[in-house]
Amino acid sequence: MDEITLKALAKINLGLDVVRRREDGYHEVRMIMQTIHLYDLLEIQKIREPEIQIVSNLSFLPVNENNLVYKAARLLQEEFALTDGISVKLTKRIPVAAGMAGGSTDAAAMLYAMNQLYDLGLSRRELMKRGVQIGADVPYCLMRGTALAEGIGEKLTQLPPMIKCPVLIAKPSISVSTKFVYQNLKLDEQTNHPDIDALMKDIREKDFDGVCAHMGNVLESVTIPNYPVIAEIKQQMMRSGAKASMMSGSGPTVFGLFEDGETAKRALREMKRSGLAKQVYLTTIYNNRRK
Repeated sequence: MDEITLKALAKINLGLDVVRRREDGYHEVRMIMQTIHLYDLLEIQKIREPEIQIVSNLSFLPVNENNLVYKAARLLQEEFALTDGISVKLTKRIPVAAGMAGGSTDAAAMLYAMNQLYDLGLSRRELMKRGVQIGADVPYCLMRGTALAEGIGEKLTQLPPMIKCPVLIAKPSISVSTKFVYQNLKLDEQTNHPDIDALMKDIREKDFDGVCAHMGNVLESVTIPNYPVIAEIKQQMMRSGAKASMMSGSGPTVFGLFEDGETAKRALREMKRSGLAKQVYLTTIYNNRRK
């Protein structure tokens, strides 16, 4: 095998809680991660030149060691002393710096591709172990599906598949610094923590109404006051018939869950007309556990 084409799938957080701030400055989290069918496309092939070449449809995206795809390729090149180079055509559709693990899922796809192209024989668990060196979300992006993430996001427990439903994605034309959000997060008696255990119970029992009722993201307490457009997008989705709407990760992307496709399609049109978001996509929950 000399070339491979892969879809790198995005994620949303159905629940995101921050338990505490550790002494090393990192935050301990409890999150329900969920893969969706929105994806980037990676076309990867071996080349004779001993280098890593990346081209992208986004001119502002780094194509050197600052790109997680590059880091993933380099990691396995060095570990296994691979002499061939790698050429990657990266077509981005997942919003960048948007709380959807776009960079991490691309890196996960790259690790998977290198394992296939060079017949390295690494199991998914072994790839996940290497992935955490690139970023905390990379192991999850290799696992996919529905999962509880704990620690700094690297401790993963696979959950039963989430009920499949339409998902509307809307990203406003702003950028949000994850560092800023976590630095300004106040954890005290007034903090409204989502009930992650109730959410897991709802997922196990296939209780869609329960999932929608228990969804929550503690980081909204920082991001929404600083970027009110996020609240406006949530309100627009709810007016358009979403059963629940929430910010993913540290933002600024907002998603809405819908019971039926027709309502979701109408909500897509209404979101585009509203002008609140720069990127709007209609997709679905991904619940196949296989890579």
